[in-house]
Amino acid sequence: MRVAVCQLNSRDQRDQNLAVARRLLEQAATAGAQLAVLPEYTDYLGPGEGAPKPEGPDGEYATFFATAARELGLWVHAGSFHEIGPDDRRTYNTSLVFDPHGELVTLYRKIHLYDVEIAGRVSYQESRSVAPGAETVVADIAGVRTGLSICYDLRFPELYRRLAVQGEARILVVPAAFMMHTGRDHWEVLLRARAIENQCYVVAAGQIGDHEPKRTCFGRSMIVDPWGTVLAQAPDTVGVVTADLDLARLEQIRTELPSLANRRLLA
Repeated sequence: MRVAVCQLNSRDQRDQNLAVARRLLEQAATAGAQLAVLPEYTDYLGPGEGAPKPEGPDGEYATFFATAARELGLWVHAGSFHEIGPDDRRTYNTSLVFDPHGELVTLYRKIHLYDVEIAGRVSYQESRSVAPGAETVVADIAGVRTGLSICYDLRFPELYRRLAVQGEARILVVPAAFMMHTGRDHWEVLLRARAIENQCYVVAAGQIGDHEPKRTCFGRSMIVDPWGTVLAQAPDTVGVVTADLDLARLEQIRTELPSLANRRLLA
């Protein structure tokens, strides 16, 4: 199974961001990918006051990527967007997955919200404008059980263990906009850890570069195998990288080093 991660530098021009995303999906399809993954907030990453009006999972954002999936004959994980939330103050940070016919297969709402205070470096309270999701999601993508997550979720291993064990996931997807000051130290380490401990492929698409004053994203989108080996990593620019996932190798790793089967949960 060939997968692609699409690395973007989304800013405050939604139409332009979507046009770039479509171009990258075309590149992924041309490269033979069956699944292409876009990053968090694919359509807009700029000042909060200019954010697009929240939509439902059948709005313009969904229609745009449903059309792309159908026209390109591609499974599309459409990163995430601002979905209508539970009240007037908050949206959901939501991922949509479309099959090659353009049908919406599933959606996932980000569970863990980025509420962080690092003195002199960052002050960000995602929970002020975003409501947390409440459900873990695993979907069959091209016949492979695939667990969904978004960005800050990456720091919570219990989520991924549930996806791998209860959800029987073989692939874990992480669309992200990891900030530079944490990404350079933690991004690859966390992705490889989630791959190793859950014996899954990890497919992580990130935003890259400056998006607004005081916000720079790390990029380095990558695909990691169940042994923790980085199969592909994007350079520091907008673009697409692909890798072939060997599901037989995954099963071999789980058989030879059965750490999931050897779990012993103590009270």
